[in-house]
Amino acid sequence: MTIKPLRFVVHEHKAARLHYDFRLEINGVLKSWAIPKGPSMSPADRRLAVRVPDHMLEYLDFEGIIPAGSYGAGPVVVWDTGEFIPRDDDEPDAALKAGALHFELKGKKLKGIFVLAQMKGLPKSTGKEWLLMKKKDTYALPYFAIKTELTPVRLANLKEKVPPCETD
Repeated sequence: MTIKPLRFVVHEHKAARLHYDFRLEINGVLKSWAIPKGPSMSPADRRLAVRVPDHMLEYLDFEGIIPAGSYGAGPVVVWDTGEFIPRDDDEPDAALKAGALHFELKGKKLKGIFVLAQMKGLPKSTGKEWLLMKKKDTYALPYFAIKTELTPVRLANLKEKVPPCETD
C-alpha cells in the first residue's frame, strides 16, 4: 500500500500565552491542536494537545503578527514543517474519530514516528484533550529542549498580517 505524503506545520504562536500550533494535512484541511509546551522528540514526554478548529491549507506557510482584536492576536512563525505520513490507516480522519492516529513526520526538527491519542474519561473533559507522543525510534532523543524560532531579530522582521482563514 502506497500512501501519498501529506504536509504538516508547527507554528510557534505568542497569543495570550506562548504555545505551538500543530497542524496535519487531512482531507484538504489542516487538523489542528494547540500544544502549550510544544512538541518533543523525547519518548518520555507526553505533551497536552488541545484540539482547535481546522485551518485552511493556505495556513501552511503563514507567518506574521495577527492584529490586536483578531482571533489569536500576536506573532506567529513557522517552527517546523515537512511531510506527514499516516502509518496505520489510509483514512487518518477515521483514526482520529477512533481516538488514536499513528504517523511519521519528516520535518526539519520533528522526525520519526508519533502518535496523537485522545484522552478519555477525564473528570472535567471537554473532549478536546489529546496527547502528542514521540515513539522510540532512531530519531528519538532522550533529552529534548524546545528552542524558540521567535527570536528578537525574527520578530523585528514580521509584518502585521491577517491570517488566510477565520476560526471560531
